[in-house]
Amino acid sequence: MSTFIAFMTPYDFSPTVLAVCLLSAVLFVRGSLAMGPDEARPGIWRWLSFFVGLIAIYVVMQTRIDYYSQHMFWVHRAQHLVLHHTGPFLLMLAAPQAAMARGLPHFAHRLLVPVWRSRVVQAAYRFLQHPIVAAGLFVGLIYFWLMPEIHFKAMLSLTRYQVMNWSMLLDGLLFWWLIVNPNARERGGLGFGWRILLLWAITMPQIVLGAYIALHHSIVYDVYNVCGRAWPISPLVDQEIGGLITWIPTSMMSVIAAVVVLRMWLRDSARRRSPGAALVKSELA
Repeated sequence: MSTFIAFMTPYDFSPTVLAVCLLSAVLFVRGSLAMGPDEARPGIWRWLSFFVGLIAIYVVMQTRIDYYSQHMFWVHRAQHLVLHHTGPFLLMLAAPQAAMARGLPHFAHRLLVPVWRSRVVQAAYRFLQHPIVAAGLFVGLIYFWLMPEIHFKAMLSLTRYQVMNWSMLLDGLLFWWLIVNPNARERGGLGFGWRILLLWAITMPQIVLGAYIALHHSIVYDVYNVCGRAWPISPLVDQEIGGLITWIPTSMMSVIAAVVVLRMWLRDSARRRSPGAALVKSELA
């Protein structure tokens, strides 16, 4: 038990991470419970998806995993797999925005809604959610933070390290919402065909980068020699495992997301063919 408590104790406590995770959980629960039967109240699977994603993000940012990620390359890549892929994907799959907005106190709702609807914020959001920009930013951030010179500096500076992690998390939330947004094109979402194309587009560069790292015969990231590795394994083995994590699980995430999108596409097609039947089915679900 003491080992588990030690593992869960933050290595470098961040009140920001704790506050964001707690606030997100409170808003989701409060808003979900306040929703009426005629609203899109989250069901059990959306609750599960939301909290698994949120807890996973907290764990990789505020437990001993955060320490190991600064001293082992493969743990760092696993951390970013959660921050950029798995965690945001699960959060956005829960489509929590409506519930969280409902959970806001009245004064906060009155304050934030005009800001969200302002021209500047909406223009910035539309720009970031443009398919080409979203895909380019998603892959570009991975390549940027894994440039050896950039990575070296980021891992030796707490500020840069935090910027790196937050940028990956925020970008992941934006990208995966673009992919798993339940709204079809006519209701403001991206076309399902575009989503499949984007998933293919982000997969190939990650495969190339992961393969390059895993199959490289010399040390690419020597910063872990400076920091000191947490476990006595060969630097090349550490790098190979990190490359494989960048290569295989990220590709599988795209496959899983594609299956989700195809299911949404089929349900939307069924709704178009038989609106009444689809309505009854959705009410019974």
